[in-house]
Amino acid sequence: MSAVDRTSNDRSAGGRSAARAYRPVLRPGVLVGPAVLRGPRTVHLVKHPVSGAAFEVGPKEHFVIGLLDGTRDVDDVVAAYAERFRLRLPEEQWTRLLGLLGARGLLAGAPDPAPSEPPPARTGTFWKGSRRTVADAHATAGHLHRLLSPLLRPWVQLLLVAASLVMIVAVLADPAALLDGLSALLSRPLVLVPFAVLLWFSVCLHELAHGVAARHYGGVVTEIGLRWRFPAMMMYCTVDNYPFLPGRRAKLVVAAAGAHVNLVLLLPVALWWALLDAADPARPVLTGMLFAGIVQALGNLVPLPPLDGYRILSHLLGVTHLAPETRTYLALRRRGREAVAAYPPRARRIHTSYAVASAVLVLLAVGGTCAAVVLLLFR
Repeated sequence: MSAVDRTSNDRSAGGRSAARAYRPVLRPGVLVGPAVLRGPRTVHLVKHPVSGAAFEVGPKEHFVIGLLDGTRDVDDVVAAYAERFRLRLPEEQWTRLLGLLGARGLLAGAPDPAPSEPPPARTGTFWKGSRRTVADAHATAGHLHRLLSPLLRPWVQLLLVAASLVMIVAVLADPAALLDGLSALLSRPLVLVPFAVLLWFSVCLHELAHGVAARHYGGVVTEIGLRWRFPAMMMYCTVDNYPFLPGRRAKLVVAAAGAHVNLVLLLPVALWWALLDAADPARPVLTGMLFAGIVQALGNLVPLPPLDGYRILSHLLGVTHLAPETRTYLALRRRGREAVAAYPPRARRIHTSYAVASAVLVLLAVGGTCAAVVLLLFR
């Protein structure tokens, strides 16, 4: 063997030795989400702390990523992988995963991505678009959180939830009075118009409530602004790391915060309504206002996209992209059982149940709306 060949072999051996001794560590701030079901697969969401880019990994890749703390080399990772999955981690797969993490800048020492241009404050047209209205949405949500912190104590929130439940039961206990109240409200434009404006502000506070709740659990609020679909205009509040909030409870609270605030805002009206005599002429109007407000709040809890109830159901089930994945499952299911063989039994039950429940909810909503309109027109 020539000296050149020996030198080349020595370098190759040294490179392999260095590679095996390499102890990779995940970049500080990388967000790794919990296991969620997406169609037939269980996935975890991984997000870059600077660029915000996110991608999905499977349970095995997630397990390996969890070992990247700077104390383990490839032999340690292979041994832990074999103990967990009863399989040996192929060296090619280890190299490919490290290459993927390095290319995405998720390993310590990787350069920061080039700063991207901030999105424009306004997008869209006169008919459809959005506009940021707050320069620093995270700071604004933080200020609101500090301001409202006395009201965010658990015992205060439990009292407000209990009061809201009592209000709902008391108002909905007399269905006939609800229609009378709604008719009385609609027949008084001088009351209806200001109440409609108050409902609009209630929707704005609904969005801010999501941001404050997310801030309470460590979420990052990236945008607060207005979104319009002519002639309607609504506020929006975007939480950047919502899927990575700690624990299921945090996600449920953030998702339900808007509807909770809508109901709490009705409590002064409910107290006024409760103190009035049943024969008071103002009582039917207040009944109509409470009914409309309760329908607005509870309507957001219906588990259909893009409503808050859809997010709540997704968190309770531990799934993501529930509606589109259900459509995909149904399309495959029409081809036969073999087409959905990759779906585990739990996924099949979830998608089948959600398809049936969604159809029932849509039929009930359409039927209920038509019945209410007919009753109001022919009273």
